[in-house]
Amino acid sequence: MSVNKKTSANQGLPFGRGGPGRGRFRPVEKATNTRGTLIRLWNYLKQEQVLLVTVFVLILITTLLNLAGPYLMGQAIDQALQAGDRAYLLRLALSMAAVYLGSALFTWLRSYVMVGASQRTIRLMRQELFTKIQTLSISFFDRHAHGELMSRLTNDIDNISNTLTTSFTQLITSLLSVIGVSIMMLSLNWRLASVCLLVIPLVVFGITPIIKRTRKGYALQQKKLGEINGLIEESVSGQKVVKLYCQEEAVLQEFQKTNQELTQASIKAQIMAGIMGPLMNVINNANFALVVSAGGLMSIYGLATVGTIASFTSYVRQFSRPLNHIASLFNTLQSALAGAERVFEIMDQEVEVKDKSTALDLHSVTGKVEFKNVNFSYLPGQPVLKDINLVAQPGQMVALVGPTGAGKTTIVNLLTRFYDIDSGRIEVDGRDIRDLKKESLRRKLGIVLQDSYLFSGTVLEAIAYGNPTASRSEIEQAAQLANADTFIHRLLDGYDTLLASKGANISQGQRQLLTIARAALANPSILILDEATSSVDTRTEVMIQQAMLKIMKNRTSFVIAHRLSTIRNADCILVINNGEIIERGTHEELLNKNGLYSNLYHNQFANGMGLPSRSKTN
Repeated sequence: MSVNKKTSANQGLPFGRGGPGRGRFRPVEKATNTRGTLIRLWNYLKQEQVLLVTVFVLILITTLLNLAGPYLMGQAIDQALQAGDRAYLLRLALSMAAVYLGSALFTWLRSYVMVGASQRTIRLMRQELFTKIQTLSISFFDRHAHGELMSRLTNDIDNISNTLTTSFTQLITSLLSVIGVSIMMLSLNWRLASVCLLVIPLVVFGITPIIKRTRKGYALQQKKLGEINGLIEESVSGQKVVKLYCQEEAVLQEFQKTNQELTQASIKAQIMAGIMGPLMNVINNANFALVVSAGGLMSIYGLATVGTIASFTSYVRQFSRPLNHIASLFNTLQSALAGAERVFEIMDQEVEVKDKSTALDLHSVTGKVEFKNVNFSYLPGQPVLKDINLVAQPGQMVALVGPTGAGKTTIVNLLTRFYDIDSGRIEVDGRDIRDLKKESLRRKLGIVLQDSYLFSGTVLEAIAYGNPTASRSEIEQAAQLANADTFIHRLLDGYDTLLASKGANISQGQRQLLTIARAALANPSILILDEATSSVDTRTEVMIQQAMLKIMKNRTSFVIAHRLSTIRNADCILVINNGEIIERGTHEELLNKNGLYSNLYHNQFANGMGLPSRSKTN
């Protein structure tokens, strides 16, 4: 389902409607910074300092109990069995039982405490990531596939969660165990301990190159996982279009290709990770054989007792087990670090459109809007709008017409500060919008788009999205103003009817009426209607136009329309072509000029059809 997206200065949006291309296959590359990522993860985790200290104490207790077991076993062999002291042997046996039971209890307790600490840490990270996404500019979402972003919020966060919940404590436990076992072995017999500790350089030199390759493999795997999530989200959302154009096979082929790339990346990562276990087993078994052989020789020459050798065999296993854990944990950590880097990459994104430190709130608005010598481009060197000048007086209706891709939607996107201009000024009531807080500016704007979007919830909640504090009666009044009240009452549960995702269980026209009601409830001073009737039938268009005329009354309005019948009585019509205003005037004035507007109008209404439009008395 790949589409060639051409860049052209003649297009309002360089990669199609909505802004610059959604780089599903243009992932942002970032140099690996293991140390920096670990430090940032620790900065999150250390906020649970009390629980972390508790976990560390529990790990220390567990480690000491595990170390006590083999020592007691050696004492039982050397002291109790050889002396035939049954009472002493029984006490040692009970002590060993208590040690192992205590170890199990404290192991469970440390896991319980760590789960709470790690999940609260993950909750904070997830919240900060989602909050960051809410602050990012529209241009960011133009460049990133939605599914890929969802992958970072879910898969990557889950990877970090699993690592913090289990691997973190295992890593500390393993490190303390290696240190503790080394101390115990050195205290029992430094000669045998020296033989056992020879394995550490072998482990370090053996796993270092594997760790480096595994890290790269897991990073590629996470990137491919994000790509396939983006493809799935896109194909599911556009399922009707896929079926309409019989592109099922093309979608399957693209999915198969991406799925194969993910499989190959996963295989490479898992193969490198899989080498670690067998390599560690070979090293550990060789070490065990070496220690046992050396212990046997020392026993012959009286340099080690039988009990010491028995303790050592147990300690060797305890020494090998944490080394295995550390080696295998590095694989898990590689995956978590790759995910963490992708999460932090989003958190580090600069907000392209942001408020100045001196930005002011916009309170009362009369509705005068002025563009002064405005120039704008989505990509450097490819201008989309060129020297735009326009004035909309309070209460006026300004229409924007022109060919597709001329720059009409871009003009209203700049007014809403979805993007910032390259040069010039945009003023509302004489104040540059860059000197105003974005939130206060947008609260004075109402927008009805061609593609109506409704969130899941009831009809009441869908309308109230424009003003969450509105009462039910105010919501119903807004619906009546938008000509939506009649069809709402015909729904099964009226205003309490549940809407499916994106309002899929009602018609396009009904969704559009709800978005008009939503805008009316927000009570904006400036209204923007972006081809709000272009995707409905003629009868529904009449209803929508009537609703639009009601809410446009006494408001400054910008109307983008391909159906020119909707804007015949506009106070000012601006004809946009190739990013420039080439004609301006009323409907009659433009017809008399016999320019582009006249050609568009006569071509569109050659059959004499017309639709209701706003009266001048409004």
